[in-house]
Amino acid sequence: MLPSPPLRLYTRRGCCLCEGLEERLRALDPPPLLEPVDVDGDSALQARYGLRVPVLARAGGSAAAGAAPAGSPPALAWVDLPPVPPRLGGERLQAWLAAHGAVAGASAPGGTPVGDGP
Repeated sequence: MLPSPPLRLYTRRGCCLCEGLEERLRALDPPPLLEPVDVDGDSALQARYGLRVPVLARAGGSAAAGAAPAGSPPALAWVDLPPVPPRLGGERLQAWLAAHGAVAGASAPGGTPVGDGP
């Protein structure tokens, strides 16, 4: 089985939606490799995301040439995923992640869209 790509969670301190999503992601079995990033610590991220957090992003390959210093591994490019429905958890969250290419070796059951309904 291929390893799952790393995930980046754009967040801010004191955001209950951010904390809830991080908690649900860490409760998955196995939990994804997760890198929380506080958007308030970087003015460019703050301008990009504003109050639109939490935003989950997956590694999407290498960034443009020249983004990493010579001799170092290439920098990852991050692809923002659609907003995660706030009620998803457990297997349904795992299926949503698979449907959006954020975990390896799984897929949404029956190829149906994964929503936030019952």
